[in-house]
Amino acid sequence: MTEKIPLAGVIGSPIAHSRSPALHRHWLESLGLQGHYIPMDVSHENLAEVLRVLPKMGFVGCNITIPHKVAALNLADAVSDRAALIGSANTLIFRDDGSIYADNTDGYGFIANLRAGAPDWSPQDGPVVIFGAGGACRAVLASLIEAGCTDIRLANRSRPRAEALRTEFGPKITVYDWVLAGSMIEGAALIVNTTSLGMVGKAEFKVPLDALAPDMVVTDIVYTPLDTELLKTAAAKGCTTVDGLGMLIHQGAPGFERWFGQRPPVTDQTRAAVMGW
Repeated sequence: MTEKIPLAGVIGSPIAHSRSPALHRHWLESLGLQGHYIPMDVSHENLAEVLRVLPKMGFVGCNITIPHKVAALNLADAVSDRAALIGSANTLIFRDDGSIYADNTDGYGFIANLRAGAPDWSPQDGPVVIFGAGGACRAVLASLIEAGCTDIRLANRSRPRAEALRTEFGPKITVYDWVLAGSMIEGAALIVNTTSLGMVGKAEFKVPLDALAPDMVVTDIVYTPLDTELLKTAAAKGCTTVDGLGMLIHQGAPGFERWFGQRPPVTDQTRAAVMGW
């Protein structure tokens, strides 16, 4: 038996909380594929050395998470257009010669999750509201603009970060002060929380939600808890809600396919495996 078993994993610091190992193990087992997916806690000062050694150890690629997404992009030998636009990498492919190709599938995962959870939503339905202006927002913005959204309302607790995104992504974005964030919701078709507000261990999401209406779609990239207070409030007002777990699952599919040779399905069993149900 001389066939090499492909190895992949996820690099971050900390990393013990990551759901990605459960996701990829489920796919490997359900598809009957050879391979392993390993969580690796790597410090910033060791990242470059580790990434160069992994291909020599039989790794075909890896996911990158906080706080290494920007550094991984800068360490790559080649970069996809979408990773360059977003400014960070979450998926690395190790080529046969040991070179590193960097991609970012976060935006793809967001849109795929949105279309699965709200199949009737269309970019032409109306304005999009986004809370937050961090790294996740960059991926969401890029994917929504690519999908055809032309009216995006953006608010961040630090307004200069939001203004910087408007400068970079263009006039489709209108920036609001955080204290007026609730007013952005009026007449919107899609509301997206890209902040950590509402996550377990983080501050509450306290933006006024009085303007929510039943014809709106509301999604939260937070998935711990799965049903955030934002989603609970939106559901009570009759909105279509989309939780953040699907984004994690869908963003993992392209990398898995590149590493292990088969496109994995996204099913109810996948969600259950990731959450440990």
